[in-house]
Amino acid sequence: MDEGPAAYGWSEDQCWTLARIAELVWDLFRVPYTLSGLDYLLHRLGWSRQVPTRRATERDEQAIAAWRDDVWPEGKGPRRTWAPGSAGKMRPVKV
Repeated sequence: MDEGPAAYGWSEDQCWTLARIAELVWDLFRVPYTLSGLDYLLHRLGWSRQVPTRRATERDEQAIAAWRDDVWPEGKGPRRTWAPGSAGKMRPVKV
């Protein structure tokens, strides 16, 4: 599994799913697992769920850093420190 899904024929993305792992276990060992049983087994073996960071391949880190330093502070106004109103859910009754 360390080689990634592409080593076993899943080249469209580099994500292991429980269904893919179950299929791989069946192909290698001829042992059927339910997805929940496989999840339990993987947790016992020390594997945890990982969510990949999805970023565009065209992403330009230098342009993003320049925008963050130059443009963003201009559009970001000062915060109001106090506003009239109540923090409670109900308004007081005026008599």
